[in-house]
Amino acid sequence: MHIGMVGLGKMGGNMRQRIEAAGHTVTGYDTNPEISDVASLAELAAALPAGNRVVWIMVPAGAPTLSVLEELATRLGAGDLIIEGGNSYYRDDQTNAAMLAERGIGYIDAGISGGVWGREYGYGTMVGGSAEDVERAMPIFDALRPDGPSEEGFVHAGGVGAGHFSKMVHNGIEYGLMQAYAEGYEIIASRSDLVPDVAAVLRAWQRGTVVRSWLLELLVDALEGDPGLAGVDDYANDSGEGRWTLEEAIDNAVPAPTIAAALFARFASRQEQSPAMKAIAALREEFGGHAVRRADER
Repeated sequence: MHIGMVGLGKMGGNMRQRIEAAGHTVTGYDTNPEISDVASLAELAAALPAGNRVVWIMVPAGAPTLSVLEELATRLGAGDLIIEGGNSYYRDDQTNAAMLAERGIGYIDAGISGGVWGREYGYGTMVGGSAEDVERAMPIFDALRPDGPSEEGFVHAGGVGAGHFSKMVHNGIEYGLMQAYAEGYEIIASRSDLVPDVAAVLRAWQRGTVVRSWLLELLVDALEGDPGLAGVDDYANDSGEGRWTLEEAIDNAVPAPTIAAALFARFASRQEQSPAMKAIAALREEFGGHAVRRADER
C-alpha cells in the first residue's frame, strides 16, 4: 500500500519507519526540507495513486492541522481518504469530516499512543470513522499496532470523533497514573534516612506487584539516569487532553477527582519546586520525547 504522511517529527517519522518496515510505501511531506520527500502538499498529492489516495496527518492539533486539512481538501478528490492522527479535540472531527465529505473525501480520526517507543514496540490505536474507510486503511493500522491480538492494540471505537474521544480519555487516565507514581516517589524520597535507594524500591515493584506498569518502568529508567532528578525542572506542561477530559466529565456529571487533581498539580508545578512534578516531567520525556526544561533554565 502507498500512503502519504504529513509531518515527519518524533511521532510521524517513527510511524513512517514502522509502516515501511511492514512493506508499505510512504511518501512524506514536512516543513523541514531536509527530511521531506516532496516540496509541497501539492507534490505529495500528485505522488500518490490517483483516485485511491490515503494521506495520514501527524501535525500539532488546532490551527496547524486545520491548515493542512483545508489545503488537502483542494488537492485531493472523490475516493481519497485522510487519516488525522494528531491529539485533536474530538468535536472538531465532525466539522473536518463534513468539510471533506463535500468533496467526496473520507475521514478517519486516529488517537495514537506509544510515544517515541512506538516504532519498536508498536502503537496503540483508536480510530473513528465509517466501517468502509477503516477497512480500507487496515493494512496501515495493522502495521502500526503492537504484536499480539489485534483487539489489544487496535479498536474501531465508533463513528467520526470516537478515536480522538477515546484517546482524550486515555490521556486523562494517564495524568492520574503518572501523578500517583510521582507522589509515591516523593513520599519514599522524603525518608532517605530510612530508604536510601528509592529507585531500587520502584524497580522491585516492576514484577509481581499490582502497581507494575510500563510507566513505572520508565520512572525507574529516569531515576537511574538521573538519581534524584537533579537535572530536571519540576515544570510539567499539559497538552490539553486532560482539560478536555474534565470538561466532558463536567458536561456529563461524571466525578473525576483523580484526573482533576493531576491536572491541577501540573498547574502548581509552574509556581514552585516539587519533586513529584520533576517525576512527571521526566516521565513525559521518557515515554513521549517531550521537551524537558532543565533545572538551570528556570
